[in-house]
Amino acid sequence: MTTTPNRRTVVLGAIGAATALGLFEDEAMAAGDLATRFKDLSQNGNSTCSAKFTESIATMPSTSRIKGSCCSPMEMKRYVEQLNGLTKYRDIAMIPRDPYDIPSGIAQKVMPYYDVKLTSAEQKAYDYAMANSEEKGPCCCQCWRWKMYGGLAKYLIHERGFTGKQIVDVWDLSDGCGGGM
Repeated sequence: MTTTPNRRTVVLGAIGAATALGLFEDEAMAAGDLATRFKDLSQNGNSTCSAKFTESIATMPSTSRIKGSCCSPMEMKRYVEQLNGLTKYRDIAMIPRDPYDIPSGIAQKVMPYYDVKLTSAEQKAYDYAMANSEEKGPCCCQCWRWKMYGGLAKYLIHERGFTGKQIVDVWDLSDGCGGGM
């Protein structure tokens, strides 16, 4: 039997995600602040799929943020699942903690890896991720997220020894296109 989570379940999951990510000091603050954060990211994003936006990332101040979804509206339930799932990677600074609020400095560091030539074994891991991720790649279209998360994958494979399955997990959790899964 499957059940659909109710609002209370989603909010409790949001509290756990926000607390685990260190976004908020205490759980009482977390629920309200995560709802506010979700509202801000879902309504006030600056992310677009345009080539011009992709090119602009290189000149953004490294402290600026790339916010919001680029293709479909965000969904709170999915957002909470993503935040909870990404907590397992919080020790890897290059993996953004929030797929809808990415420091431009991280994007600037990993995007050049997109053009890195991988060894044959590394390329097999990357190809596995391409074939097995939900989007059949790092994103639903070849926008800035494709280049950023493609570069992140190559960084993780080349520098950290990630497998194709691990890249699939990162990509699926980091899907910032909006919508559910």
